[in-house]
Amino acid sequence: MPRPKQCRRVGLSPDSTYFKPAGIPTRSLQEIVLPIDGLEAMRLVDIEGLYQDQAAKRMGVSRRTFGRIIDSARTTVTRALVEGMALRIEGGAVEIIEERTFVCSDCQHIWKLPFGTGRPKACPRCQSTAFRRDDTV
Repeated sequence: MPRPKQCRRVGLSPDSTYFKPAGIPTRSLQEIVLPIDGLEAMRLVDIEGLYQDQAAKRMGVSRRTFGRIIDSARTTVTRALVEGMALRIEGGAVEIIEERTFVCSDCQHIWKLPFGTGRPKACPRCQSTAFRRDDTV
């Protein structure tokens, strides 16, 4: 019996969860499912520009596991596009992280901001621009 999947940390819950080719009725389409952790893996690497080892840490999985997640996700999306399938985003053992944590390198101040608010310009305490994101805090 396989081990249960470890819960993966996800930064955003998608607003849109269903995509289909235009002009084709839904009832005549095959459907393929993209797990939420697969979407998150692609977002971290392809949009945020993280290396896979950085993205794996952010999601709370090993580098090898992250590689399997992103390979599977890219295959799923490519199949949907090439074969004209509907794509449903759902499922997976995920934990939605509501906030991001930042640490100032100058004054060591730690603060949190909700996802979707953009990167802060400076530390709120000392106004330094020398800060980093740290989701391990």
